[in-house]
Amino acid sequence: MAGISNELGSPTTTAGLPNSHGLHVFVDGCYDPGSGHGGWAFVAYREVAEIASSFGGMRDSANNSMELTAVLKAIMWINSEATGEAATIWSDSIYAVKGCNDRRHIWKNNGWKKSSPNGNARSRTIANAELWKAVDLQFSQNALVTIAWCKGHSGIAGNERADELADGGRLSVRGA
Repeated sequence: MAGISNELGSPTTTAGLPNSHGLHVFVDGCYDPGSGHGGWAFVAYREVAEIASSFGGMRDSANNSMELTAVLKAIMWINSEATGEAATIWSDSIYAVKGCNDRRHIWKNNGWKKSSPNGNARSRTIANAELWKAVDLQFSQNALVTIAWCKGHSGIAGNERADELADGGRLSVRGA
């Protein structure tokens, strides 16, 4: 059974969920290039019991925007329903995790523009700028929330559940 790993690679699991106490929220996004539809989801666990979940879908989306939407919806839920509680958001998206932990601070300082040794590149707005601004606002309101990477499609129960719900969100757009 594969474990949840942070970017440094230290696994800690019990049946695919963290051994530690506290709030753990798994997020995922998905996208079908054929239809242009995407889905997002989060699933919250406390003491290995699922306590909340949410999902949705969007037309004319992209994979990274769905991954980031899942993070945004999760932290909004944490900030409204678990205020003052330490929480870890687990994502299989390196884009979302590195963006939240490293790049968003740089992007924010640069006015949500790309930074590059090439001065011309600095003037280009980052992809998903409005989503990143919203994610930054939510993270800035709660220093007790962290985000970490977990390997996707590796049997981690929370990740598998979020993946399933995100796909359901994507499929729900078809009938809408």
